[in-house]
Amino acid sequence: MTETATVGGGCFWCVEAAFEELSGVKDVTSGYAGGHAENPTYRAVCSGDTGHAEVVQIEYDEAELDYEDVLEVFFTVHDPTQLNRQGPDVGSQYRSIILPHDEGQQETAEAYVEALDEEGGYDGEVVTEVQPLETFHRAGEKHQNYFAKNPDDAYCTMNAQPKIEKVREKFEQNVQT
Repeated sequence: MTETATVGGGCFWCVEAAFEELSGVKDVTSGYAGGHAENPTYRAVCSGDTGHAEVVQIEYDEAELDYEDVLEVFFTVHDPTQLNRQGPDVGSQYRSIILPHDEGQQETAEAYVEALDEEGGYDGEVVTEVQPLETFHRAGEKHQNYFAKNPDDAYCTMNAQPKIEKVREKFEQNVQT
């Protein structure tokens, strides 16, 4: 059975590239969520005026991955203690956010974030927002599979590649071959 998760942890190009490494992931779509504009564009979201975050929507096979696996990868590839920032990207559009699709995902995400805070494995407090997904807006085609299309892009080399390497190292048994 295929499930869908929506998360944001900085630039969607980087998060998308990391999740595309995993077997069990059927599709990853870059887009925007969590804002107030009806038809957000990349330029409008980057301005920080729409309230949206850059997010990815991950379709995955529950026989190979579960929602907690998705959350574990998500928290591996970004710093959830950075408020409105990931690496060189600054602004609320780059915030750490989980957008559950149903009550079960909501409860799991809230418990996961709470457990991370209690474990104290980070230097700071986990600031990841958890709010139900209302609307997902797909980003334009040039933003889909960006790393795969532009592996030598300097931004991707500096920011996406390290996330991919983390996934390959930590989740070796789940990486597509």
